[in-house]
Parts: sequence; C-alpha cells; structure tokens
Amino acid sequence: MQKKIVGRKEKISILDLELYDLDAKVDTGADSNALHCDHIEVDENNIVHFTLFDEVHEAYHGKRLQVPLHQLKRVKSSNGEIQKRPSIKVDVEFFGKKYRTVISLTDRSEMKFPMLIGRKFLEKRFLVDVSAQNLTQANEGKK
Repeated sequence: MQKKIVGRKEKISILDLELYDLDAKVDTGADSNALHCDHIEVDENNIVHFTLFDEVHEAYHGKRLQVPLHQLKRVKSSNGEIQKRPSIKVDVEFFGKKYRTVISLTDRSEMKFPMLIGRKFLEKRFLVDVSAQNLTQANEGKK
C-alpha cells in the first residue's frame, strides 16, 4: 500500500461529532490525537460531557456535546506534565477516506490549532512533508 503525503497542517472532519473541516496540526512528536475543548466531565455512566471551542468555526464554538468514554489514559503533555485525559472513539474523514480513531479531549487554548493529529493515526498510512500544508484539499477527488 502506498502511503499518502500530508502536510504539517490539514483539514479533518470528526463525523460522529458533526465537526467538519477542522484545522489540524499534524504532529509526529505527539503519540495520539487531541481535540481542544473545555468543561470536560465524565459522569457515573461513563459519558464524557465537553464544550467545544473553535473561534474559526462559529457553529462549533461553545457547542456542548456528550459521547461515550473510550478510556481514561495517562498522557504526557507538550510541557512534560502527566495528565489523565478522557478519550473517545470516533469516525473521522481525512484525505477523502473514513477512519475509526481515538481522540483525547483536552484544553488546547494555548495552542494554535483545535485538533492535533498524532503518530498512531499517521503510522502505516501517511508520510508527512513538513514543508507543505493543506494537501488534503489539493488532492480532493484524487483517490
């Protein structure tokens, strides 16, 4: 299978959350995917409640969602701090194809992009060209 080339910044849609064309940073230094949100709570029925923040997409900004918890996992953040983060399992659309993946929920308010695409999602599927961006849009329709 030939791997597709992606840039350092791409668009991704999280189908289960009805979030389309989110700006995402492709980060080979990050182990897993992460989505920026706030007011993250896990209830006694293992449902994660959270509020989306994406000022670029007004329809998503402040939207409150609830999704079944996939797992609580220990994650080392970019500043080296170990955090326990809830993660969800969802369908995403990336590069014209649908994938099932895990996304951790975290406050990324200090970060430039609302979504981070990590190594586990990329491996065996994609190569990253750090000099390029938005290759998913440039290649729409090419399968």
